[in-house]
Amino acid sequence: MRRLASFAAALSLPLSAAALTVDMHAVTADGIGEKIGTVTIEADGQGSRLTPDLSGLTPGAHGFHVHEHGSCEPKEVDGKPVAAGAAGGHYDPDGTGRHAGPYGDGHLGDLPVLYVNAEGRATDPVLAPRIKPEQMAGRALMVHAGGDNYADEPEPLGGGGARVACGVIPEAG
Repeated sequence: MRRLASFAAALSLPLSAAALTVDMHAVTADGIGEKIGTVTIEADGQGSRLTPDLSGLTPGAHGFHVHEHGSCEPKEVDGKPVAAGAAGGHYDPDGTGRHAGPYGDGHLGDLPVLYVNAEGRATDPVLAPRIKPEQMAGRALMVHAGGDNYADEPEPLGGGGARVACGVIPEAG
């Protein structure tokens, strides 16, 4: 036990830090589809490490965010059904109203871009230095159709576009 405590202290992790596993599903304006894999969320120093094990996505860069509400259901927005619209917008507890990326001073839910390989798999971990796992618990984790430039210009919210995959992050503990 003493070695474990030393190891946890060296990593700046509490001994009680437990990983959160998020089941991710394809989403459309018609509803929640098949499971495409999981994302594991763990404490990593000051923030979080998110390790995807996803398949069936379009190769390339994808916007990756924590959204406000823990729902992946579609919702009508401006008279049109939106995939996972019930998740709301990017998690922004400080009310910044800015999309500034994982290292900026905007939405706390802005995560590093998720990369999908040529076979449609995402397995590379991303580090999110500003948000802790307990801040994500009970919210939605979202993958967008396109990449993310971490700005609101020329496209709003980094230009990621449609929501293509979503999972509800379980409560910690």
